[in-house]
Amino acid sequence: QVQLVESGGGLVQAGGSLRLSCAASGSEFSIETMGWYRQGSGNERELVALIDSDGTTHYTDSVKGRFTISRDNAKNSVYLQMNSLKPEDTAVYYCNAEAQVGVFRRNIKAWGQGTLVTVSS
Repeated sequence: QVQLVESGGGLVQAGGSLRLSCAASGSEFSIETMGWYRQGSGNERELVALIDSDGTTHYTDSVKGRFTISRDNAKNSVYLQMNSLKPEDTAVYYCNAEAQVGVFRRNIKAWGQGTLVTVSS
């Protein structure tokens, strides 16, 4: 009922910028919170940034001041602007959304397929 598709990953030099996008599609759903997670080689998947339906944002300490999460509710989309990238930001980035689906508004979590961000030194 809900599908997420990420885009915008790629290879960039340290200090550069990338903008990730994620769009939700499907039927009979509404999106509440949306967020970005990442998983580097040998690491656990970690929360990078989160944005609530009212626009309140949360960031992991390592990206504060460098990354900005935003959303466009009309497009059911979430974005992650990444500036001053560091090699340690290299990871597969995943979009996540909490949604209510169907006539009974069941709560679910949806995940995108991931997009690779590689930051070279």
